[in-house]
Amino acid sequence: MQDTIFISELTAHAIIGIYDWERQIKQRLVFDIEMGTDIAKSATSDSIEDTLNYKAVAKRVTQFVEDSNYGLIESLIERVAEIILKEFPTPWVRITLNKVGAVRGSKSVGIKIERHKA
Repeated sequence: MQDTIFISELTAHAIIGIYDWERQIKQRLVFDIEMGTDIAKSATSDSIEDTLNYKAVAKRVTQFVEDSNYGLIESLIERVAEIILKEFPTPWVRITLNKVGAVRGSKSVGIKIERHKA
């Protein structure tokens, strides 16, 4: 059985972008994260130790993003996927990253990726 734990609209602020003005301010980034898991053990035990701790994932991603300084969202989203796959018990991760207000006339622009453990 494959279950999914998700985090919706996780917001962080970071220096991101290639233009000079972007390098001077922190911009709002919004993440939707889905992670594969099997909840059977934690559903039976009712113990946080037996599940993929979404609060720990959110805290780790937020801290990493807010400390980051990338030019491209492509680089940032790949690093976030690598961290989740390396540090948390999930065989795959699906991430949507929205860069809010990046293009005039749009709410946001972004990228969706799916990565699996090697």
